[in-house]
Amino acid sequence: MTPQEAVAELKSSEEFFERSSRCLTEDDSASRPTPDMYTVAQQVAHAARTIDWFVEGATRPEGFDMDFERHVAEIMVVTSLAEARAWVARSFEAARHFFELQTAEALARPLPAGPVMGGQPVYGVISAIVEHTAHHRGALTVYSRLLGKTPLMPYFE
Repeated sequence: MTPQEAVAELKSSEEFFERSSRCLTEDDSASRPTPDMYTVAQQVAHAARTIDWFVEGATRPEGFDMDFERHVAEIMVVTSLAEARAWVARSFEAARHFFELQTAEALARPLPAGPVMGGQPVYGVISAIVEHTAHHRGALTVYSRLLGKTPLMPYFE
């Protein structure tokens, strides 16, 4: 994978996420299917935090930060969908910036040993971001339908 291909994948993933969740509004921020699930705003914040986590894991010599309690605490304070969307935009921008600065050789180097992607090439983080973001955009489309809204098809207007 080249840096340009990595950036293109991230750009598409961001567009798909934005398009499929666009029908949700700030008024939907606190909506959730059940009391023990993330709110709309928290779902979006979780997607953003996880993009950051994957990039951090690709850059830290010790690999991925496994302090999930702290990560969840960061997400749980998000109450605004606008705030969460801004976080997603910043996270995708930072990820694109990181990958566009890499060489093909740097993208092929193995990630540190560990329980998450240990030994896989750095470029594997792209697929992980894309898949995880797709999972949460799918969850948000379910939230949307439960709110009586029809999400856009993610792949085109």
